Amino acid sequence: MSTTSVLYDVPGPRAKRRVLVLSVIAGLAVLAALALVGMRLNDQDQFAPEKWAPLFDPTDEQFPLVWERIGTALGATLTAAALAMVFSLVIGTLLAVTRVTAARWYRWAVVGLIEFLRGVPVVIAIFFAARVLPTLGADMDPLWYLVIGLTLYNSVVIAEIVRAGINSLPRGQKEAADSLGLTRGQVLRLVLLPQAFRAMLPALISQLVVVLKDTSLGFIISYEELVRVAGQIKEVLSNPIQTYLLIAVIFIVVNYALSRLAVYTERRLSQGKKTARNDDGEAAMLTATAVGGAGTGAGAAGGG
Repeated sequence: MSTTSVLYDVPGPRAKRRVLVLSVIAGLAVLAALALVGMRLNDQDQFAPEKWAPLFDPTDEQFPLVWERIGTALGATLTAAALAMVFSLVIGTLLAVTRVTAARWYRWAVVGLIEFLRGVPVVIAIFFAARVLPTLGADMDPLWYLVIGLTLYNSVVIAEIVRAGINSLPRGQKEAADSLGLTRGQVLRLVLLPQAFRAMLPALISQLVVVLKDTSLGFIISYEELVRVAGQIKEVLSNPIQTYLLIAVIFIVVNYALSRLAVYTERRLSQGKKTARNDDGEAAMLTATAVGGAGTGAGAAGGG
């Protein structure tokens, strides 16, 4: 039995050949571009061993020092990202709950704050935290200026994600919880928020990946994160392409690991939800069987 898509027609033999030809042409064009780039890099001696050895050859005398700096910078980057993620999730959730439950007479203030911070570029938020807070007497480590700037921006984005998750739930969820006599706080904490987080988990994880990448903006306030340290390394080794390529690979690996963690978490939550449903179904069947058996026994006794 053949199936067809309701969104587009299944391509025929001519269309498939056309797609194949265009794919081959595009692939050859990409290979030609890569070859041209490789030739240009080779002309500039970018493949010379002395440019790669300090980064990838353990026998090179500069290798331990370079990787010590990179390891320290990676730790600083992950520390800033972890703190910003936690604060953004907590504050963003509180803002979302406040916006959902706010009375009409002061809801405009919450909405105005969220929209204002969403419109501010994250680099401005970081620079503002690092330049204005010290004038107010807040003398802190550059780490906290970076965390504050990242939190100011990402918390309102997460607030909108959580609010969208709450609004996407069926209205009957809240009505059923209200009928049980739960307070507004209990409805949000026990019914709405868990489902909203589960529904919006991919968007939340995507935003957390953005937080990790935005830590690279810490260089504007002299925070010793990966990008700033990479700039210092390439000045000493005179190999910017190799150094920044390595830093890009590190970011890709960390972000990929975070994405896989999100997929794993989502899968575990889905399995837990299915297991709970199966357990409820089995319990209901056992109860029905017991009730039916009791009813049959009572009928037999009455008949006797």
